[in-house]
Amino acid sequence: MWQEFKKFALKGNVLDLAIAVVIGTAFGKIVSSLVQDIIMPLVGLLGGGIDFSHLAYGKIKYGVFIQSVIDFLIIAFSIFMVVRFFNRFKKKEEAAAPVIDHKEELLREIRDLLKEGK
Repeated sequence: MWQEFKKFALKGNVLDLAIAVVIGTAFGKIVSSLVQDIIMPLVGLLGGGIDFSHLAYGKIKYGVFIQSVIDFLIIAFSIFMVVRFFNRFKKKEEAAAPVIDHKEELLREIRDLLKEGK
């Protein structure tokens, strides 16, 4: 059982997932700080200091929910922009490096060997 668990835990996918969770958590803190400390104060200035968190109906604090939804939308848009930015570089790298299919390479080698044999 130990060997089976070790084989599972040390698989590339599990390690990749663990690394992604750790990096995602750290990135989440960065994005949350960006939204709370930079973007929301700017939105507050532009919107005349709008803050929904104080809105409530009795003990139901629906303003906090509205504020959380706005924060989520800003965080999601920020992540979208970062991913979009990095995808542009990825596309440029993919376009720069031509991808040669393994089958095409084998066919070229066979062709070259046949030419040498004549």
